[in-house]
Amino acid sequence: MGTQGSITPTDRAVVTQEVRDGVLVLTFDNPPVNALSAAVRSALFEGVVGAEADPEIRAVVIACAGRTFFAGADITEFGRPPVSPSLPEVVDRIEACAKPVVAAIHGTALGGGLEVALACHGRTAVPSARLGLPEVKLGLLPGAGGTQRLPRLVGVARALDMVVGGEPVAAPAAHGLGLVDRLAAEGDLVEAAVSLAAELADEGELRRVSGLEVPGGADEAAVEAWLAKNGRRLTGQDAPTACVEAVRASASLPFAKGVALERSLFLKLVDGEQSAALRHLFFAERKAGEVADLPRDTPVRAVAKVGIIGAGTMGGGIAMNFLSAGLPVTLVEMKAEALDRGVGLIRKNYEATAAKGRMSAEAVEAAMSLLTPVLDYEALADCDLIIEAVFEEMAVKESVFARLDAIAKPGAILASNTSYLDVDRIARATKRPQDVIGLHFFSPANVMKLLEVVRGEASAPDVVATSMALARRIGKVAVLVGVAHGFVGNRMLAERQREAGKLILEGATPWQVDRVIESFGLPMGPFRMADLAGLDLGWNRETSRGDSIRDRLCEIDRRGQKTGAGFYDYDAARKPTPCPAVEDIIADLAAEKGVVRREVSDQDILERCLYPMVNEGARILEEKKAQRSSDIDVVWAYGYGWPRWRGGPMFWADTIGLKTVVEGLGRHAAAFGDDLTLSPLLARLASEGGRLSDV
Repeated sequence: MGTQGSITPTDRAVVTQEVRDGVLVLTFDNPPVNALSAAVRSALFEGVVGAEADPEIRAVVIACAGRTFFAGADITEFGRPPVSPSLPEVVDRIEACAKPVVAAIHGTALGGGLEVALACHGRTAVPSARLGLPEVKLGLLPGAGGTQRLPRLVGVARALDMVVGGEPVAAPAAHGLGLVDRLAAEGDLVEAAVSLAAELADEGELRRVSGLEVPGGADEAAVEAWLAKNGRRLTGQDAPTACVEAVRASASLPFAKGVALERSLFLKLVDGEQSAALRHLFFAERKAGEVADLPRDTPVRAVAKVGIIGAGTMGGGIAMNFLSAGLPVTLVEMKAEALDRGVGLIRKNYEATAAKGRMSAEAVEAAMSLLTPVLDYEALADCDLIIEAVFEEMAVKESVFARLDAIAKPGAILASNTSYLDVDRIARATKRPQDVIGLHFFSPANVMKLLEVVRGEASAPDVVATSMALARRIGKVAVLVGVAHGFVGNRMLAERQREAGKLILEGATPWQVDRVIESFGLPMGPFRMADLAGLDLGWNRETSRGDSIRDRLCEIDRRGQKTGAGFYDYDAARKPTPCPAVEDIIADLAAEKGVVRREVSDQDILERCLYPMVNEGARILEEKKAQRSSDIDVVWAYGYGWPRWRGGPMFWADTIGLKTVVEGLGRHAAAFGDDLTLSPLLARLASEGGRLSDV
């Protein structure tokens, strides 16, 4: 029979104590994710110390109530002075305990939570649990011995995967690695942990991870092989590089010295710009889901069935989001061949995911069973949400919405997936503009996490609230934006693309511009991106005037990757190679236009391409087309591959200084000409020493 009591260090953290056959079970309850707050750390420290001193206690189990084990640090403590006991002090005390301590893991054991488990003398977990050290995603490394203990259980190469990659592993895989000692049936976790703790107490000898040798030792060949495979994605980033150094040291330094190195690297990172940028995005993503002028109790409309018009690449990708979330989808096309092709692509994508082990064959069939492909708009009559994903032309979209207005049931949400067009004008094609909203998915829609939710002038509050909630339901990061050509992301992108096009006439090459942008950290420069999208998007041979680089390339069938040539030449594997003939075409057009060519520096390219984006972002804020500057950063991080360690274009501008940006815009004023008007907001903040991040 167990005995119970409780310690309540604060009203936010409760520790329940229960003794089972001499084993003290400490169950922590700090909702929602059992973060390791100061109160929790204190109770954990005191609980272990008290158990060690109590002659009636022979072992300890650390468990958590609610949906998860400790899921990491308390983010509300970020940026505040440290409070004792620190997490390193807590984990060291757990490991030093003279009596066995066993972790009972369910949900997730992340960051400091896994470091607590690593300090224990045994670890049990349910099969559904996941364990990981994701600190690198905040520009940090594990700071409580994680980089030194983990390799001592799983080896250097696997530790690099977990620490530098930051992705969690499932409990069965962790068990195979030796990270988890025993798997427990769901519902029997604490009992299994108590059993293991009792066994360890009977054995008498404790296995402390800090005293173990790293399996395989200082396997430099394994490290070099890992770096050869993964090193490219570390370029320019401080945290992954520091993580590699710390994990590497676990096999070459004594534990105490390895921990000292880890601590030194941690403190350097936590004060660095990159960690500040990543933490900014961490909070920005959470803030983006809040709509400032919508009360928290705004009702949402029930969405139990979704209709999608258009079975192309975008429509099919959009459908997959809802199918994967368990929502039935009616997919409409005009022709049977297009419909069959779209359904086939959806299945192909799901089966490719299953082939990679990311979903089961049963899950594929379950998703496909929710799909109803049809050729008749009337089948949309019972849908709660209908998304249009047709050709990006206003007349086409107006026709679709007028037709939907006559078919959709009252209260159905009518959404356009337009990338640029006026959602208010689309809404006016209906007699129910209050039910119309923009849902701008990014391609490939089943992969990209960003969703721009475009609020029209008549969009009802509950339509906005439903759209934001639904985005979370299908795993998207939603950002509320206003109606403007290109909304937020594409509007800013147009600034970069325009200047890139002018720069190659002035003397830069497409490959130089791409190299500068990609070296900054973006995944693809403007010309490689144009080739990928297809240079003939919106181009027509009959109407081509031959007065742009795009016209001239398309006229000779250099239309991008799909034709094997665009700005670049492409081989069978679509590897790009600079093309001298394209340089000649550019030079000829420049001469015809009277452009005096010059040598363009890399710095000029960076300033000309990125500073106008910042300026346009400030204009977006002035026009209230975005709620806050951090929302703009979220759009660019999730929709366009802006390097997260630079925090987003607005945060980056603050980092280099708004005065620097404004001075740079002035320096290039002649090149910008009438294409750019300085944002009054940007000018004012620069003169006052202000920050866009505060807007």
